[in-house]
Amino acid sequence: MKAGIRDQASGVGAFFPGFGLALVVALAACHSSHIDVAVENRTGAPIRLLEVDYPNASFGSDALADGATFHYRIQVQGSGQMKVQYTPGDGRQTQINGPSLAERQEGTMEIELLPTGKAEFHPHLSEAGGR
Repeated sequence: MKAGIRDQASGVGAFFPGFGLALVVALAACHSSHIDVAVENRTGAPIRLLEVDYPNASFGSDALADGATFHYRIQVQGSGQMKVQYTPGDGRQTQINGPSLAERQEGTMEIELLPTGKAEFHPHLSEAGGR
């Protein structure tokens, strides 16, 4: 009976190293494309209720001090226009349309929020895998 238990145990041991190797190979082949977004407040005053919308998702912050930068990593699913909205000190919501994004893009996006409800978008993007 001991021989049977040993045979089963060696079969399990042989299975897991092979499974582990297959998992490592599969994960190495996968590449998730991400965009590192930095939103910098250069409006001259603190802002509230910052929201950045991008295809099929959004992110934001309750508040962002003047001169502060908020960093967030996104993964675009689908395609569409990026939009930013926030509330400055006067309480009137500001909405700004940005560039279009598409699935499989990766890189960085810098968004500078400027006085009088303006913004500059600085995309440094490429398609994942260079295709």
